[in-house]
This record gives sequence, structure tokens and C-alpha cells, in this order.
Amino acid sequence: MRVAFIGLGVMGFPMAGHLSRNGYDICVYNRTTEKTRDWQHQYEGTVAMTPAEAADGAELVFACVGDDEDLRQVTGGEKGAFAGMTSGTLFVDHTTASAGVARELAAVAAKRGIDYLDAPVSGGQQGAEKGALTVMVGGDDKAFQRARPVIDSYARQVSLLGPVGAGQLCKMVNQICVAGLIEGLAEGLHFARSAGLDAAQVIEVISRGAAQSWQMENRYQTMLAGDYDHGFAVDWMRKDLDIVLAEAAKNGSHLPVTELVNGFYGEVQKMGGGRWDTSSLLARLETKTHAGYEE
Repeated sequence: MRVAFIGLGVMGFPMAGHLSRNGYDICVYNRTTEKTRDWQHQYEGTVAMTPAEAADGAELVFACVGDDEDLRQVTGGEKGAFAGMTSGTLFVDHTTASAGVARELAAVAAKRGIDYLDAPVSGGQQGAEKGALTVMVGGDDKAFQRARPVIDSYARQVSLLGPVGAGQLCKMVNQICVAGLIEGLAEGLHFARSAGLDAAQVIEVISRGAAQSWQMENRYQTMLAGDYDHGFAVDWMRKDLDIVLAEAAKNGSHLPVTELVNGFYGEVQKMGGGRWDTSSLLARLETKTHAGYEE
């Protein structure tokens, strides 16, 4: 099967690599050609100069870009992916974007006879590299069944949540929960240190009980070491939480903790930590302590 992958960022790069390793005839596109050259040094596949060229002849076209506007740019116009696709083909979007843009682009695709799935992922760079992502999908069941065996190349769980937009809404729930978990872990580690406890030993104890989480198991050591040069960037989390809060304003849900943590990430950005891992909420607390700040 010929497939295309648009967007070779920290997530898309290894995801496209898994498709190559699983024997798919893959063509990739990225706005910066340096990334495509790096990708070709590691994997087998061809490179396109435009999204339309990448999509030409592909049965399935995948995308994993930055935000709503990036998605519109890689799909629309003469050089966009939709222009290179034919009736009966399928577009699968792994971007974390708004539910609104998913519905918008699905309608545009439908006029061309193209099926559309919004399929944001969770698991971060580590999950992408290990092929262990969780994929939350919105769209038609027949399209989902076509895409699922291919998505399995880099996922450990793939679920259809409902019509187009449902995948993005599910990812919003994921980010709401993750934001609260990270802030709770950061405050717990901060408290343990302030109380004179061995924070690592504390985690060894409480991780065996109700406080256990993926964030605790995978991030506490790097947090205690002040190592944030990895993982999911603060800039991207702020983008995601802005999308969440905009959707919450539409559906009437109240998210006080999410709004608070989003503001905390804004403070991390002002500290120069926009590219730090989201676990850097601990750095914010420690900076305020050193500055004599009281919450």
C-alpha cells in the first residue's frame, strides 16, 4: 500500500519511520527539507516537495503538524494534500487541533470524495519512538477500519470515539487530566523537598499506592534532576490548553484547575522554558521559592 506522511516533527518523524519499517511504500513531506533528508538517512521512502506531491497516488495520507492553521495550509490550495488526493482515498490527521477545524476540513474533503479521520495521539515522543501511542479517532467506522491496521504500526491502542471531531474532544479530556496530574506531582515533589524529605524515596513509597501515575513513574527522576530538555514542549501544551478552554467556553464546562495550570505554563514560558518538557512546572515552583515568593 502506498501512503504519505506530512509533518516530520518530534512525533511525525518516528511515526513515519514505523510505517516504513512495516513495509509501506511511503512518501514524506516536511516544510524544512533538512528534516526530510535526516529521515531518509534512517528510513526507506521517497520525499516530496509539496503535500500534494506526497499525496499523489497514496491510498492513505497522514498528517501530524502544529495547529489549526498549519493543518489548513498543508491540506488546502493547489499544493495542499487534498489537491493530490483522489475520490475514495483517506486522510488521517494526527495533529492535536480543534474539533472545529476537523469538521471544517472533513466537509471540504467530502466534496472531493475523500474520507477524513481526526486522530490525535497521546504518549509523547517516547511513545512515538516505541510505537506505543494511544490514538483517539473521530469519523466514519468504515474509514476507521481501513486506517486501523496501518495506524497499528505505531500505536498500542486505537479507538473510535464517534463522528469527526470526537477524537479531538477526547484528546482535550486527556490534556485536562495530564495538566492537573503534572501540577499535582510538581507540588508534591516541591513539598517533599521543602519538608526535608528524600523526595525520591517518597516517590518510591507513594507510587505503590493511589498516587501512582504515568507522569510519576516516567518524570519524577528528571524533575528532581532539573532536566527538562526532552518530551512534550510547554509551548505545545499551552496551545492544547488554549484549545481546551475555548471549547469549554462553547460547551459550558467549568475548568478552573485547567485554566490555572495554563497560566502556570505561561509563567514557565516567561522563564525561557517554552521548549522545556511539561514537567517543568516544578521549575516554576522552585524559582518562586528561591525568589522568596509565597503562593
